[in-house]
Amino acid sequence: MYKLIALDMDGTLLSSDKTISKANLEAIQKAKAKGVKIVLATGRPIKGIKKYLKQLNLLEEGDYAITYNGSVAQSTKNEDIISEIILSTDDIDRLYSLSKDLGVNIHAYTNNDCITPKTSKYTLFEAELNSIPIKVTDFNKLPRNTPIIKIMFIDEEDILDRAIAKLPKELYDKYTIVKSAPYFLEFINKKVNKGVSIRILAQKLGISMDDVICIGDQENDKHMVDYAGLGIAMENATDELKEVANFVTKSNDEDGVAYAINKFILD
Repeated sequence: MYKLIALDMDGTLLSSDKTISKANLEAIQKAKAKGVKIVLATGRPIKGIKKYLKQLNLLEEGDYAITYNGSVAQSTKNEDIISEIILSTDDIDRLYSLSKDLGVNIHAYTNNDCITPKTSKYTLFEAELNSIPIKVTDFNKLPRNTPIIKIMFIDEEDILDRAIAKLPKELYDKYTIVKSAPYFLEFINKKVNKGVSIRILAQKLGISMDDVICIGDQENDKHMVDYAGLGIAMENATDELKEVANFVTKSNDEDGVAYAINKFILD
């Protein structure tokens, strides 16, 4: 029997209107009642998923979340850190310089803020989505001990795609680079991704990866879908994710998470 289900949020658990459907909510509660651990695995910070954790009743002792695309694994009740693998201001220096060369907007996350040298509509969107403050910051004057959780290139899809095509090949040796939305390209520590953090958490809980289900829709879900005993892609997922998945469920607007839970856990 599967013992842990890791769920991506946007485009997976959430419908297009950013809500959890009644069918998804009911299926998750039934899986929990059978003793299955439910873990949200997202690119968002924990502040950006608190209301969903509350709705899903996932704020109790022994509940966990994977945040910042795997950079952080933490408890949800008191936000204690289980695993944290992050970047530094040296990475800001490198990627900020590159962003200017490529003509693409940039922002980054510290422990408390979304920092950016200038605001753009996608920084405003990200900050509002995740209930995190924006701090306009001169990246050239950042204190050297500033913890950097992740760095993002954020821009119009055509601008971002042109920038991606010009990324130096050696950058892929330095970072885990994932596209989490058409307008978001994320850089995190090379040693981590959603799959790595889920593996760390599963080991802490004494759960084999063979007993883990991971469900997602975007490139940033590829590692966890590939690592899982049962990797599931949404119908609305990228073709690349569908290729590594063991199963394709219905779309996020057709209760695809509930369909998968009913098929593999409840039926």
